[in-house]
Parts: sequence; C-alpha cells; structure tokens
Amino acid sequence: MNQYPLWKYLLILFVITIGALYAVPNLYPNEPAVQVSPSLRGAKLDPALADRVKSILDDKAIAYRRIETDTGKLVVRFDDTELQLKAKDIVKEELGRNFAVALNLVPTTPEWLRSLNALPMYLGLDLRGGVYFLMEVDMAAAERLGEERYVSDIRSALREKKVRYLSINRVAGNETRNGGVQVKFRDAAKREQANAIIAKEFRNLELTDEERDGAFYLRASLSRDELIEIKRSALQQNLSTLRNRVNELGVAEPIIQQQGETRIVVQLPGVQDPVYARKILGATATLEYHAVDTKNDVQDALRGRVPAGSRLYKERDGTPVLLKKRLIITGDMVVNAASGIDQTGGSPMVSVTLDDAGAKRMLKFTRENVGKPMAVVYIETKTVKRNIDGKEVRQRKKIEEVISVANILEPFSKRFQTTGLDNPDEARELALLLRAGSLATPIDIVEERTIGPSLGQDNIDKGTRSVVIGFVLVLIFMVMWYRGFGMVANVALTLNLVMIIAVLSMLQATLTLPGIAGIVLTVGMAVDANVLIFERIREEVRIGNSPQASISAGYDKAISTIADANVTTLIAAIVLFVFGTGPIKGFAITLSIGIVTSMFTAIMGTRAIVNLAWGKRRLSKLSI
Repeated sequence: MNQYPLWKYLLILFVITIGALYAVPNLYPNEPAVQVSPSLRGAKLDPALADRVKSILDDKAIAYRRIETDTGKLVVRFDDTELQLKAKDIVKEELGRNFAVALNLVPTTPEWLRSLNALPMYLGLDLRGGVYFLMEVDMAAAERLGEERYVSDIRSALREKKVRYLSINRVAGNETRNGGVQVKFRDAAKREQANAIIAKEFRNLELTDEERDGAFYLRASLSRDELIEIKRSALQQNLSTLRNRVNELGVAEPIIQQQGETRIVVQLPGVQDPVYARKILGATATLEYHAVDTKNDVQDALRGRVPAGSRLYKERDGTPVLLKKRLIITGDMVVNAASGIDQTGGSPMVSVTLDDAGAKRMLKFTRENVGKPMAVVYIETKTVKRNIDGKEVRQRKKIEEVISVANILEPFSKRFQTTGLDNPDEARELALLLRAGSLATPIDIVEERTIGPSLGQDNIDKGTRSVVIGFVLVLIFMVMWYRGFGMVANVALTLNLVMIIAVLSMLQATLTLPGIAGIVLTVGMAVDANVLIFERIREEVRIGNSPQASISAGYDKAISTIADANVTTLIAAIVLFVFGTGPIKGFAITLSIGIVTSMFTAIMGTRAIVNLAWGKRRLSKLSI
C-alpha cells in the first residue's frame, strides 16, 4: 500500500496554507494614491502632517478614501487617477520644498493580512508605467579627474620636501603613450630627488624619465590597478548619488542597478515626466567657495597676466572676478541644503549645512579673513549635441559662474546661506543636488523610454491572458491523456502557480513582463515531472506489475531523472540571474522559483493526493 506518514501530510498542508495566505493579497486591486515623505536628509515624519494634508484636501474639496502612515511616509488613497493627479499638484504646492510628493499605487490588502506582512508583489516598469533610463558613466573623465588630483598631491609633496621644479601639469594620453602627470625640472639631480619622493609616497604611480629640448621630465602614469579602482569608485559613487537623487524625487519602488562596467540602469515606476527626471538625474551642478584675490588687478589678468595661484572667472552679468585657485570648501562637503528666500534682500537662497571637516575649514578661513570678500562659484557640466561631418556627437560644456561675492562680516562654520541665484526653481534644484551629492563623473543618457499607465495595464492584461491560456491548455491535455492521474497533475499545477505567486510576494520581488514569460514557461515545464512519473507507471503496468506496485515504482524510478532535468535548468537560471541584467534577471527569478516549487508540488504534492485517492484501495486497474 502507498501511504505517507502523518507528518508528511501535515507538512504539505502547512506549506500549501502558507502559500495560499501570501498569494491572496495579489487578488486585491491597487488604488491610486499620493505619497508624502520628508525631503530633508534624516528628517522624520511629523505626526501632525496627516492633519495638515487632510485640511489641504478638505479646503480644495478633493475627496479621498483615507490617509495612513506607512514606514516613514504618508499615503493618501483616492478612488480614481483624476483625483490623484489633482491632489498631488495641490499638496506639493502647499507643503513646499520640505516634502517629496509622488504618485503611487497602493494595494487594498485587508489589515489582517498586512499585519502578517502578506503583501502583493511589486509591478515592474513595463507593467505599471514610468520612465526607463540607460546611463553611461564617462570613464575618460574619471581618469582625467584622478590625474588632476595627483597633480595637486604631487605639487604639495614636492613643495613640502623643498624640491624645486619648473612646472607640473596633467598630460593627455594617446595611442602610443599613457597620460598622467608631467613634472619639468632644470637638472637631472632634482628629477632624481623627486623620483624618490613620488615613488615612496605614491606607490600606485608608474614613473618614467624623459629628456627633450634641454629639459628633464618626470612622467607619473596611473597603474592599471589604480585605473581600475578609479573607474570602479566613480561608478559606485554615481550609483549612490543617483539613489539619493531618486529618493529626493520621492519615487516609490525605483530600480537603480549597475549594468556592465560602465553603465547604470534607472527605472522610475509611476513617473510620467521624463524631462524633469532626466534633468535631475543627469545634473552635475555643485558649488565651490574661493577667496577673492584683492592684491592683484583684474585688468592685468584680462590682458593675459594672470598671477600664479589665481584664476579669472566671470559673474553672471559678465563682470570679471579674480579668485584664488585654492578651494575653501566644495559641494561634496555639504550634508544638507534647503532653498528659500533671503529675508534681507528678498532673493532666492540656499541654506547650507557642512560636515565636520568642511565646518572646520570654513571657520578657519572666515576667522582669518573677516572683512575680506569670498566668492561662490556655481559649476555645471552640460552635454550638448553637435552635428559634425553628418554624425551626431555629444560634447560636454562646463559652465563656471560666480553667483555671489560678499564680504565676511564675522566668522561662521557649519551653517550659512548662499545667495545670488536667478530664481526659486534654480535654488530648489541646487538644494536637491547638494543634498543628494555630486556625481563623481558626468553621465550620458544613452537610452530613454517612457511607458504610460495605459500601456502598462495593457501589458498586465496580455500577460495574464497568456498565463491563463497556457495553463488551461495544459490542464486539458493532462486530463485527456492521463485521465484521473491527469486531474491530480492539474491540482499540483494549480498549487504550483499559487506557490510561485506566494514566493514572489514574500520576497517582495518585482514582477515584469519577462517574469510573466518565466511563469508561462514554468507552467509548461511543471508537468514534465508528472509526465515522466505517469509514463513510468504505465510501463510498470504494461509489464504486469500490480497497480500499487506500479505507482510506487513509477515515483521511485523517475525521481532521479526529474532531479537531473530540474537541477540543470536551475543552474542555467542562476547563471542568467548572475550575469544577466534588467529583464533577464526578472525572467531568471520567476524561472528559478518555478523550478523549486514545481519539484515540491509535482513530486510530494501529487504523491500525497495519489496516496489519499488510491493508496488504501485494492485496484485492478488505474485511471491513467
């Protein structure tokens, strides 16, 4: 007789119950909602915010279903998208810059399910609608910035050791030689001294001696390992900065991930304004604070006689300003920034908060320079498209403008205001970029796609239809070919589908169109195990074994073949997940989950049903 011990039946029942429980939330439709969260870094949700939002909506006579707090954000639910869009604009205008207001879709899962953390799976960009960007990091710029940092470091090291040199500058590489830092000396002895110092303090540089035109040169080139580390660091910093900027935008459930060695994929579900998203994600605006050179004449600098240690800049109205090259602080020392209106002059301003290192440098400088002017330089790198020889070429244009020159009235350090901005919108964007951090190196948007909500819903409908059609066809085939045992396989197949959805929901994985394709493939593959088992049972019956012995032999002898087939497919799915990106990962996730769940339902699940239906009976034949 074929029977399981009681604990196996209880285990199968427990797994099925848990699976059904966590799959149920996906039956509840999503509601349009407006999500409100603090935009300042480290800020917490004010308990009184719900009352404030309620008052705003009531004053404008906008109907809403309910207002609730969910993990650091306020969610306002609506009956339709028209009310949602109207409320979003009004709430954003009333709350101002301190809060990020975003569109969202939230489930209508009952409270008792949410208390068990039973939530529906996320829907990807292709199912929900939104904006997709494929960005490429400018690795040449990362290398150039790395070399420019070494120019400053080597200059400081040589000055500290009092080694005289004629000039030091960065040189660009070409096909025949590497770039790097080039130092020019009057004689070979000084070059040897510098060689020893640089070799000791900068071990990642490769040094080469050169002589030409009666001068002695020392070239310091970045080693291969150093180049790899600079590029890796630039990519990781850009990833971190983009995540911060997306958080500032208030986008719900974004996807930001690396693709290959130089590219980044950004998916913003629910965002339907690609222009603003592109502007914020690709922006490189930052600030630099310099001392004004008051000892030298600006007119002399305009004639080409720029003093060493100084540089000529222009204000926004074109007025020339001579500033010291030495930086006081840079934008990457800013830990918080908020835009507003200057109470004294009524102009847009950004209130800046520095980190400890920046605060110490600013305090030291302002203490030593009370009554002297300090300038704020606004720096932005823009990518412009030009048509050269019939080809579209992207070129970068660096804009450096002095936005403010003011006398230091008294020492200050951690908190202060920066004025001189053109309008409140520019102040808000600059504050957002300073809060989120600057990009390590510029990025180019090489691909952009916008998917509307209606197209997303159409994808959901078509994807669901494909799953249902494939599922029903498999059910019909199994009943026609294997009769009673086919019905058992169909029950297992249904349970398998429930288990896949349950696991995706428990992991809070994101379902995409390729993920639906993985589910459809799994539906077809899930019956393979039962086909192997049932064909083995048929063979056992044909050679004269009893029905009960045939059932037992069919399951026992087929299990190794089933394991081999599923393990090899699982390995392929894991490889797809590890080395694939974007849609391929979504396909690999659902395929992997489907393989594991089908092993459970097709072997243990069907065996349990067969045991209960036929295990205790004396049979003369099988319905197979």
